Amino acid sequence: MKMQRKKEVLFLCTGNSCRSQMAEGLARHLKSDHIIAYSAGIETHGLNQSAVLVMREIGIDILSQKSQHLDEFANHKFDYVITVCDRAAQSCPIFNQNVQVIARPFDDPPLLAKDEKDPEKALDCYRRVRDEILEYIQTLPESLG
Repeated sequence: MKMQRKKEVLFLCTGNSCRSQMAEGLARHLKSDHIIAYSAGIETHGLNQSAVLVMREIGIDILSQKSQHLDEFANHKFDYVITVCDRAAQSCPIFNQNVQVIARPFDDPPLLAKDEKDPEKALDCYRRVRDEILEYIQTLPESLG
């Protein structure tokens, strides 16, 4: 039986601080047999500590990941680029013709939690989005088409 090549997937977000970082961590943890996961942003905002915390709650440490700019991957050949926010989808650069770009936006946890006074309720915003990303990652690579 012939082994299929792992798909190289870039999760792209605005600042590569939260949603794309969670997606990368989840894909590395759950789908490393099928996917080589990366994440980047159209800007870099550093790693969101609340994202780190809610990922750690489910046994995934993303602290070693770093916020990377899309330009760092200029010469990389991806199979798929998955934009995880609307702004990244709208600002997504042109990739070579062999790359399939998929828009799969998720709510922005920092924006959802912005007006929340209770720290635990603020973290619930991150948990909800983490769990939505988790559900999506569980469909990969089959849902990539």
